Amino acid sequence: MPATWRLAARGRNSMSDKVIPAGEARAVPWRIPEVGAGGRRGARVAGLPTAGGLERLQKQAYEEGYAEGREEGRAAGREEVAARAARLDALLGVLARPFEELDEQVEQELVHLALAIAQQLVRREVKADPGQVVAIVRDALAALPVSARGVRLHLHPEDAQLVRDVLSLGDAQRPWQIVEDPVLARGGCRVVSESSSIDASLDARLAALAAAVLGGEREDDG
Repeated sequence: MPATWRLAARGRNSMSDKVIPAGEARAVPWRIPEVGAGGRRGARVAGLPTAGGLERLQKQAYEEGYAEGREEGRAAGREEVAARAARLDALLGVLARPFEELDEQVEQELVHLALAIAQQLVRREVKADPGQVVAIVRDALAALPVSARGVRLHLHPEDAQLVRDVLSLGDAQRPWQIVEDPVLARGGCRVVSESSSIDASLDARLAALAAAVLGGEREDDG
């Protein structure tokens, strides 16, 4: 056999050696291998919260919000209680010293009312005991300077007659002259001289009393 044929025969023999006999061959289906996409999807699915986890998160958030709201409510309640206590304390302080809260106008009205009542009482007392005007006249005359000249004593007509009767002095024997003045209220007098004058009328005495009362209260306030 020529050399060329021997090589061809050798080549055919080598290919036949690799062929699997039909009885020994089994068909196995071939599948494309997964490249990891499923692994990543599985990881994502595994990371999502479950229904139980969502319920626990919701419950935790509710409890935290409830606790926070309750604390804020307590703080607001404490502030409201403190404010009410302060208002109550201020009210009790005002009730403890009611007259300190009276303004000046109300105070003056009360004083004027008291003076009006006092004036009525004095007038009634003068009518009941007219002799009091004599003491008032003596006090007014005693307040004049010793060197006073031309003294005139102004009195209500009824008081003027009473003073004449009580003193029992004639116009020529006394150093002063009685002048009947119907404008003056009973229980008072005015003394006028060449160099001075004294207003001892009832209204003037009450006004002086009011000034003394109000002046004393203002000094106490200051």
